[in-house]
Amino acid sequence: MARSGVLHHVEIYVSALDATKRFWGDFLGRLGDSDGRDFPGGVTYELGDTYITFVQVDPAYAEPAYHRKRVGLNHLSFHAESREQVDHMTHWVKQQGYTVLYENKHPYAGGEDYYALFCEDPDRMKVELVAPFET
Repeated sequence: MARSGVLHHVEIYVSALDATKRFWGDFLGRLGDSDGRDFPGGVTYELGDTYITFVQVDPAYAEPAYHRKRVGLNHLSFHAESREQVDHMTHWVKQQGYTVLYENKHPYAGGEDYYALFCEDPDRMKVELVAPFET
């Protein structure tokens, strides 16, 4: 199987590692990911052949705080198994007190044929969960 060009990993610095682990551990766990692997100052979550690592930022580099509208990463987007999974994850996000983005257009904020959850992690990074397209 050709792997050239397939994303290997993403590493993201975060402001509060414990809060990040609570969000991402539960979020990715609900999508079928195994438990994260902790290491000093960070955690890694495996997603098939790809992994995401979150590292506690050095306080000297903590400001300015992250914002998706600045230069850099805008958001991470994941496939959902179904619209029902998007609905369950939306319920979980709200229940945990995280922000659902574009709630007035949810779940069609991406368009009338695009069923997705848009939310924020503890650092306000946009996270997207997209249901398969229905025909």
